[in-house]
Amino acid sequence: MPAMTVESELAAVEDTPWFVYLIECEGASIYTGITNDVARRYAAHVAGRGAKYTRARKPMQLLGWLEFPNKSEALKAEIRTKRLTAAQKRMLIGELRKPDSEQQKTPA
Repeated sequence: MPAMTVESELAAVEDTPWFVYLIECEGASIYTGITNDVARRYAAHVAGRGAKYTRARKPMQLLGWLEFPNKSEALKAEIRTKRLTAAQKRMLIGELRKPDSEQQKTPA
């Protein structure tokens, strides 16, 4: 097996898709974040190991996500999304990829 070079490692990282995801939290607020593994990150939020915001406002459900070719593009999209009003974020939800089942809802 060929040895990994710095260039090949960087190329692999740059080719990894990243996601902007939205979570509905208590109080009908919407949390926006980025990750390279939506399911893992949502589970961390639900377990109380996510962002400070979701530790204070319990995640209710994963609303969906948008995929980007790399972390840089996802960060730019996250910033744009966070600048949206709550109403604009709710309109964006229709464009998001959604979880396949009800598994991404937090039990009451």
